[in-house]
Amino acid sequence: MLKLQISKDSGKFLDTLPPKQFRQIVKKVFSLLENPRPNDYKELKGHPFLRCDSGEYRIVYDVSEDTLRIIIIGKRNDDEVYRRL
Repeated sequence: MLKLQISKDSGKFLDTLPPKQFRQIVKKVFSLLENPRPNDYKELKGHPFLRCDSGEYRIVYDVSEDTLRIIIIGKRNDDEVYRRL
């Protein structure tokens, strides 16, 4: 199983979420630990990162040898996630 590493920005974003959305995203992150390339993942063009969706939120992450790094989490409908990269 992979180790989990969450960026400071992602941690701060998670702190601002209501409990229901927080649980939804955390559940998705833990499922990524078991399967880092689920059916709904995509590779980002121009970046070495992957992304997947959890409800109305987008999770941008990176998988190295034994670590799953959560780079950024944000709203799925706006492009703010990609501007912050």
